[in-house]
Amino acid sequence: MSQATFDEDDLFDEAADDIRADVDEHLDAAEGALPDGETIWTVEAENTLGVLNSLRSALDTGDAAGHLRDAKKSYMMGERADVFADDDEFGARIAALEEVMGDVEAAHEHASELASTVPELRGALDDLHAAGESEENDEAGASADAADGSEEAAE
Repeated sequence: MSQATFDEDDLFDEAADDIRADVDEHLDAAEGALPDGETIWTVEAENTLGVLNSLRSALDTGDAAGHLRDAKKSYMMGERADVFADDDEFGARIAALEEVMGDVEAAHEHASELASTVPELRGALDDLHAAGESEENDEAGASADAADGSEEAAE
């Protein structure tokens, strides 16, 4: 049976290792939850709306924000305990993830806005063109009626 050590330095080192592992685990999970470049670049769809909906889905960050938040909490605690004094790799990874996640979320919002705007725009354009065609047909009908009326008056 192994004897547990309760030496404060050993416990602190063990806790520091746990914090490092926790931060690393959450950062890996956050990175894994973000879409890869190929997913947002290659889209199969039959129309613009399909492309926008596919892009919006591909840009979903899923659980990445939650994992990043958990990583930052653990990192903050470790930083205050001076666990990361020798190495600030985690700080750089967190900053890079925050930047990329902000870009992905902004792109997701843009794709969502376009996905809701494009159908409305299509409807407005279709209505406009239908109204224009109706006016042309009315004018052509009125001209034809006028021409028929002048022929009848000539007879």
